[in-house]
Amino acid sequence: MKPEVIPPAELEARAKAAKDALDKHTYEIIQHHFHDSTGCPFWLGKKRELKFDPLKEVKCYEDTRKFPLFEDEWLRGGPASRWVPKAYAGKPTYIFETGGTTGIPKSRVVIDDFRIDYENFSETLPDQYFPKGANWLMLGPSGPRRLRLAVEHLAQFRGGISFCIDLDPRWVVKLIKKGWMEHLEAYKQHCVDQALTILSAGHDIKCMFTTPKLLEALCQSLEKQGKTFQDTGITGIFSGGTEFTPQWTRFCIEEYFGGPPEVSGIYMTPTYGNTLMGLACSKPVTAEEGYKISYYAPQPRAVAEVVDFDDPMKIVPYGESGRVKLTTLTHELFIPGFLERDEGEREKPYAKYPWDGVSGVKPWRGIAAQTTVGVY
Repeated sequence: MKPEVIPPAELEARAKAAKDALDKHTYEIIQHHFHDSTGCPFWLGKKRELKFDPLKEVKCYEDTRKFPLFEDEWLRGGPASRWVPKAYAGKPTYIFETGGTTGIPKSRVVIDDFRIDYENFSETLPDQYFPKGANWLMLGPSGPRRLRLAVEHLAQFRGGISFCIDLDPRWVVKLIKKGWMEHLEAYKQHCVDQALTILSAGHDIKCMFTTPKLLEALCQSLEKQGKTFQDTGITGIFSGGTEFTPQWTRFCIEEYFGGPPEVSGIYMTPTYGNTLMGLACSKPVTAEEGYKISYYAPQPRAVAEVVDFDDPMKIVPYGESGRVKLTTLTHELFIPGFLERDEGEREKPYAKYPWDGVSGVKPWRGIAAQTTVGVY
């Protein structure tokens, strides 16, 4: 599938409409989180510390720069209830965690955000390769992570059933840090074996979520059985992880799938997401563009910016590298200026997503040496 190409004037008009929608949405979200009747205890308490009044002085997205950068540690430890907006008091609430390999994990409360995010994402999937009513395989992390429930909801929203495996990424990281590579391979194979068992059980699975490393391991296991990925019957793959590179993507499409979608009948869409942002979609990845992968945050619910390594308030020019800075703007969660542990290059707006994107995503150089990628 080729990226949509439109005249510059049309792209400019779409970009202006997107900016207007973001400004309107930002105002609404700030009013929600900082009003005494609807806000959460955390932000209502922080409001007293700020040197400005968000209710009066934040009227557009640009005004969110008045907030100090969000501190990582604010998401570690409890009580989790301090993050529940009064507007959602008494609603069934989930806790999703991220990290936690070396201490208290970061956590966020969720009521419906994961459902909303993945229903929006569903609209971006081509039905030709992700048929409505098809069953899904969730070959990824389980436990207190957003992905398992989110993929399950995605499958159900599209009319199918999700089949899941057990996978603890924290154990994978421990194995790597201990240097127990034989155990690591055995655990990875344990996860892949679960997937192979599900795929052999006649469940008519057409779609899947997985990470690049696990997809590669699955394809290698199929080869040992004298099979190819095409033999699984899966036609749509939604995948995510920092291992997505143009080189790996080219190899996967050409060697494991047997060619691009129009030849192999297999379509893979890379995504970049986390517990705070939701899901950033990618432009269609094509051989003509060297398998380059560019991600676009799900505006207006989240904004991803590429900022200067030394000055996080300064956005870098297009094509230049910087750290990814995230702002989350939903009725359940407001996170301004969160510096991600990733870096990449700033990309220009594109037809379907007329706002800035990011490509070449990899661990931020400030911690890259200490980062353990694990199953991602």
